[in-house]
Amino acid sequence: MQSDVAKTGKVLARKGIIVQIIVTFVLTISVALVHTNYVNMVLLGCLSFLIPHSVFAFWVFRYAGATKNQLVVQSFSQGMKIKLFLTVIFFVIAFSQFNAHPLLLLGAYVITMVSQWLAMYWIKQ
Repeated sequence: MQSDVAKTGKVLARKGIIVQIIVTFVLTISVALVHTNYVNMVLLGCLSFLIPHSVFAFWVFRYAGATKNQLVVQSFSQGMKIKLFLTVIFFVIAFSQFNAHPLLLLGAYVITMVSQWLAMYWIKQ
């Protein structure tokens, strides 16, 4: 019988990503109601955190267990590199192709990131 050692981590990561998706949706709708010209920038800011973080969570929880500790460490390191690379790509695309306003883009990015932190704290309680 094989048990999934990383199951609790996977469940926690999934819940955090769901909270981020909800925050992205609420933030995008809120901005759409106030000023429709800024929706793309806010959505890009949210997705700049959400997609790389989701890939990171998937990458980190591929392996688990004491026998695979080297793979877990290597997977974490690779996941961080991929997350950083994807975030940079999103920012480059946002600033070069969409001429995004930095305050809106980074504000949405930070709100999505902080919502993930708060979600982890709230879920653990």
